Amino acid sequence: MTSTLTIKDLRVSVEDKLILKGLNLEVKQGEIHAIMGPNGSGKSTLAYSLMGHPKYEVEGGEVWFKGQNILELTPDERARLGLFLAFQYPTAIPGVSMANFLRTAVNAIKGGEANGNGKGQTGVPVAEFRKMMIEKMELLQMDKSFARRYLNDGFSGGEKKRAEILQMAMLEPEIAILDETDSGLDIDALRIVSEGVNTLAGPHMGILVITHYQRILNYIQPDFVHVMFNGQIVASGGAELARQLEEEGYDRYVKEAAGANG
Repeated sequence: MTSTLTIKDLRVSVEDKLILKGLNLEVKQGEIHAIMGPNGSGKSTLAYSLMGHPKYEVEGGEVWFKGQNILELTPDERARLGLFLAFQYPTAIPGVSMANFLRTAVNAIKGGEANGNGKGQTGVPVAEFRKMMIEKMELLQMDKSFARRYLNDGFSGGEKKRAEILQMAMLEPEIAILDETDSGLDIDALRIVSEGVNTLAGPHMGILVITHYQRILNYIQPDFVHVMFNGQIVASGGAELARQLEEEGYDRYVKEAAGANG
């Protein structure tokens, strides 16, 4: 059965300011959706709200996934249900290797928990985990030494984003949200990260790409493109809509919104 993320009339505030103002969207497994919009339109607010960041206060609406309104769930419950968020600015954690971080994440999401006596973990056996990690790194054309490095510590922008894609590969979510994954990447890093996303995309994973620019969509072909402005989806279309936005910008939607409010 195909899983669907259904967002209905979502309203979210940040520090008492309403940012999302009745947003509606539906993303199915196997589909690639792109949300584009100018800075301040609420794109990242949507991403963090979907994963339950406490800074973002839900004022109304519903978000349904696999028969549950996920707004009632904690962030870790949402992740175990099959949602994933790749951050725009991944955090560095000195002293924690990529491999240890990934094993902890895999055990947490796929049902393993630390033993109460603190003497190890249940969940995926070490040998099985290492085999899976090596397979995913080879799939993404990543050097094995990457796993020994401290998480994002001293990483370039491209390496941080590749680490996020590796996490996505290991956790195998049903719906993945990529929050401005192209931010701060040069052309070569953008191509490498996009190839990783394309490798993982398929019938079992729906992808929501949130971006300001069209350039990442030259590499990741979306099935649907949505324009977000002033906290709402104001237009939707196919890949051609992204090319139109690249040529014309967002002025049309800004003016239409101003006219509607005037």
